Amino acid sequence: MRHILLTLVALTILSGSALGETINTTVNGMVCAFCATGIEKTFRKQPEVATVHVDLPKKTVTITTKSGRTLTDAKVKEIVTYSGYSMGKIIREK
Repeated sequence: MRHILLTLVALTILSGSALGETINTTVNGMVCAFCATGIEKTFRKQPEVATVHVDLPKKTVTITTKSGRTLTDAKVKEIVTYSGYSMGKIIREK
């Protein structure tokens, strides 16, 4: 049991280091689950994106990129605008 637990911890650490950066932005005008789903699907289509999380109550989108990949601020804005919304500031984390 201990060996399994150590293996799971090691895999968790390694998988976290395989991800790129985290990009957070607010999306103005996102008011329903349909809106959130549309934005999520559009970001998931991008080859740089590993994961997307949309928080509807907070009106935020959190994107994690693949290792060694990134989305420019202009691309994030383009995707949000293409989806029919405007956005606030972008915050990046490594």
